[in-house]
Amino acid sequence: MSSFKDREKAFESKFAHDQELKFKATARRNKLLGLWAAEQMGLSGDAAEAYVSEVIRSDLEEPGDEDLFRKIWTDFQEKGVDLSEHQVRRQIQELMEEAIRQVEGS
Repeated sequence: MSSFKDREKAFESKFAHDQELKFKATARRNKLLGLWAAEQMGLSGDAAEAYVSEVIRSDLEEPGDEDLFRKIWTDFQEKGVDLSEHQVRRQIQELMEEAIRQVEGS
């Protein structure tokens, strides 16, 4: 019985650790994405940092990445940034992969 409890505790611990890494990677991705999007729109300095904060907040609207995509896509359309939906979605995915590498490496 003790062995089963130990295994259960180990699985719970691993799950908690994995969830923490996912949270950190998502937060890092959102910051990287905000910086990338700000650069695409020609923002720098305080304006870029303010935009990063907006992007981070936008990801809290609903589960998943669609709220994040909508924020950036809408802003790109308003600013005349010439990128396709596919390019923006691909960037979200690529930056998530980069954020995972960064979080796992730290």
